[in-house]
Amino acid sequence: MSKASAARKLAAAALYGGGGLSALGAGLYGVLTAEARLARKTIGPAREEPPPDATGWYGRGRPGPALRIALLGDSSAAGYGVDRVEETPGALLASALAEHANRRVYLREFCVVGAKSSDLAAQVDRALPIEPQAVVILIGGNDVTHTMRPSQSVRYLSEGVRRLMASGAKVVVGTCPDLGTVQPIAPPLRQVARAWSRRLAAAQTIAVIEEGGRTVSLGNVLGPEFAAAPALLFGPDQFHPSVIGYRKLAGVLIPSLLAALEQGPDDEAALEAFRGEGVLPITRAAVQAVNEPGTELDGTEIGGRRAGVRGLWVELRHRRSRQHVPGEAPDEHEGAPVPD
Repeated sequence: MSKASAARKLAAAALYGGGGLSALGAGLYGVLTAEARLARKTIGPAREEPPPDATGWYGRGRPGPALRIALLGDSSAAGYGVDRVEETPGALLASALAEHANRRVYLREFCVVGAKSSDLAAQVDRALPIEPQAVVILIGGNDVTHTMRPSQSVRYLSEGVRRLMASGAKVVVGTCPDLGTVQPIAPPLRQVARAWSRRLAAAQTIAVIEEGGRTVSLGNVLGPEFAAAPALLFGPDQFHPSVIGYRKLAGVLIPSLLAALEQGPDDEAALEAFRGEGVLPITRAAVQAVNEPGTELDGTEIGGRRAGVRGLWVELRHRRSRQHVPGEAPDEHEGAPVPD
């Protein structure tokens, strides 16, 4: 089965209730289940202290009204392992958004360490009352290490994105990172984890685009380029990113978050073929995104139609990175902004 077919089958299984395991095979599912238990034992129990909460106001002195951002997901969204709030993904995203958009930003965290896709519904329930203009979701890694069936993972994500889009929020999903370089997962089963996480990422992409959101491939957060420097880019447990790793993660997401809020540069409005950008059928684009970390996919139309004979049309982009903006500590004393 081709990678595109596997991604399409996983997404279809999630949306229509199938098992979704044929892409990997029931045998490999059982093998990964056993290896995941061993990996979790090696990684060890979670720290008792939660990561610093990045909730608050950013961009002191910048004009309003404030951009309201919600951050959902798991430990990779929360910044598990860092000691200072300025080092968390939330603070890095909000600080950069305030700088590049020249706007006040209010960010609210709803992410939870250890969360799986099945926990997204509760996070969405908590996020909707603040009426966020944009929502960033990072989820999927724990689904793989806890061997949640891909069909279930994608169904939960799809439902969450649907609810958020219906509220009027723009949704940016960082898809499941490549777990093939996680040190506690020993080879050859590390290759199984890589196949599982990449195919889940492709299926997540299809489901999110179907619901109107956009995705960014996060394979480079835990992917091949980090294998060369695990001590630098992974934290002490060799599973979660280090401070530098979280900075890389935020750097990948920031251009797409700016674009979702229509705060990106004017010269990025048109697709640039010389950068490998273009319009593709969704399954082909999803697989390409998994293999090219940092790739953004967003739905589009051709001739007034969202879909062709091979499924939805999507814009595939490689957005230019933005100058790094150091994270700032949030101002927590102003209270949540009043929705428009």
